[in-house]
Amino acid sequence: MRSYRTLLAVAAAAVLLIGNVRSATANDFYAGKTIRVAVGFAAGGGYDTYARAVTRHMGKHIQGNPSFVVENMDGAGSLIAANYTYNKADRDGTFIGVWNSAFVLYQALGDRAVRLDARKLNWIGAPVKGSPGCNIMAFTGLKTMDDVVESGRSLKMGATRAGSTYNDLPKILNQTIGTKFDVITGYKGTSLITVAMRSREIDGGCWGWESARVTARGMLDAKGDDRLIPIIIHSKWEDPELKNVPITREYIKAKAGKDGVEVYNTWVNQYEFQRPLVLPPGVPNERVEILRKAFKATMEDPEFLTEAKKSKLKLDYVSAEEINGLVKEILDISPKAKEGLQFLVRKETN
Repeated sequence: MRSYRTLLAVAAAAVLLIGNVRSATANDFYAGKTIRVAVGFAAGGGYDTYARAVTRHMGKHIQGNPSFVVENMDGAGSLIAANYTYNKADRDGTFIGVWNSAFVLYQALGDRAVRLDARKLNWIGAPVKGSPGCNIMAFTGLKTMDDVVESGRSLKMGATRAGSTYNDLPKILNQTIGTKFDVITGYKGTSLITVAMRSREIDGGCWGWESARVTARGMLDAKGDDRLIPIIIHSKWEDPELKNVPITREYIKAKAGKDGVEVYNTWVNQYEFQRPLVLPPGVPNERVEILRKAFKATMEDPEFLTEAKKSKLKLDYVSAEEINGLVKEILDISPKAKEGLQFLVRKETN
């Protein structure tokens, strides 16, 4: 009996020792390392702004204080970065992708261009929940959403590709309330879309207000025909520019009823985790946890919070656990909702 107890004690000590060695190895891994952060949009937009703000502070919350290098892997509305994260990125914990969470919905809709399985990705977390809205330039002569609907005019709206707010929201409004937005795709990000607005190449664009209120501040504050005018928004804000701007769900319900709201609600779920930080499949679990804890600590870091407030960045910490739940909910889309959103999926041509 004594020998058996001794054997158990030795085994328990060995397990504890192995656990401690693994923990020490995991904690030591990031010493002297550089973590590559690939943002799926061009520099100067909301994704780029949030990613750089967060990763400037994450390193100090990781043992070994690794450095973070942000690069812009723009193209196809961040689909290039998304597919790269899943299929080609290093799986040792030194690569983080930052791209549009809409591709989870597009996976559910069966878009063949989306070559990933969101269930297998290692989500670190997201810094904000999105509030998508649409804006037009004052030179159009229109001032409100009612003006846009009642005028029946075709307005050119800049976009990246299918899956982006720029592309999807105006099409959903066309489908539900009968607007005639002409979506012009091919722009690489917000900064280039706003340049196109200022040059009158396009009439407006739809993207997250949490980004627009910062990245388009000069246009929102402009006078005369150079002013950017918000015309519809997903949720209520205290910002004076949105004082009389209608809430999207309420506006669609008034114009299109229950069916229109169902289409919108299914689409907008993705905005509960915007600009997420994502690791590819296969990263060792202990490294995933290190980065998740570092992200959470960053979102509570007084220095980071002061910087974010100064830059007018809205923050809503979304944990990996919450994201995994939302991913499951999106991928469990009903057949009816899937059919109702098929108009968003780009059809393949021979």
